[in-house]
Amino acid sequence: MFRRCLIMIALGSSLLIAPRQARSDESDFFTNSVKMKLTMVPAGTFVMGSSRREAERDDQEVRHEVNITRPFYLGIYEIQQSEYVEVMTGFKDFKSDRSSFKGPGQPVENVEWKLARIFCERLSARPEEKLAGRKYRLPSEAEWEYACRGGSSTAFHFGDNLSSTQANFNGNYPAGDASTAKYLRKTCKVGSYKPNAFGLYDMHGNVAEWCADWYDPGYYEDSPDEDPLGPPFGVVATRFDNFNQNFFVVVRGGSWVDDGRGCRSAYRFRAMPNTQYRLIGFRVACDVESKSK
Repeated sequence: MFRRCLIMIALGSSLLIAPRQARSDESDFFTNSVKMKLTMVPAGTFVMGSSRREAERDDQEVRHEVNITRPFYLGIYEIQQSEYVEVMTGFKDFKSDRSSFKGPGQPVENVEWKLARIFCERLSARPEEKLAGRKYRLPSEAEWEYACRGGSSTAFHFGDNLSSTQANFNGNYPAGDASTAKYLRKTCKVGSYKPNAFGLYDMHGNVAEWCADWYDPGYYEDSPDEDPLGPPFGVVATRFDNFNQNFFVVVRGGSWVDDGRGCRSAYRFRAMPNTQYRLIGFRVACDVESKSK
């Protein structure tokens, strides 16, 4: 902690270090075998967590420097219902799309963490993806926040204010100095609002998103400075022993039902891994080992 304090003092007002890798050509983007669009998130260093001056912050959002040492690809949209059905059809436990708000371009929700991980495994196993050397996974919590910020150090990638004209959340409770606006009371088509600087849509609101990490409220206090992956095992018990739901996992981004505070870039919350939530969907990260020409 002493070393981290020295880092923060040295950083002063410059709380963000720009990504090291510029996004310059079409190789930074690809469309995969289920027509999912992914964009490269460059390697770089950022300050994770929230400033003590950030409105409505939580104490667990301890600000600390994190180095993402390798670029990775991330879906520019949350996983859509059509993509989920295409990949999961044929899986023994897949019956149908259980999303509450159905429609073309709508994000999938009511998908447990374990099924989101199985989706990544099945997508990685498709012949076209194997040929291209693509391996899909859920993003780590650190990767998610880095991608969400898109080079920003404010509460949202839009700045310190958030209105429901900018993202899908409960517009009766905006953030900062924003005015109240419409509350949709449901999900909306992905990409309905402006993207961040990395070209990623709906990082604030619409559906919250599963991350790969087990949830630990104190993890920021002693997490690695490079590519943190979260604790290696569950930390916070759920008090539910059935269905192996005895530990929480990380969920990020806020949803259509949350207030503006819950959509902040640094906001951390949790959910049970084997429970369906109308509020939670996911997007995928991808590591590319080799790409066919």
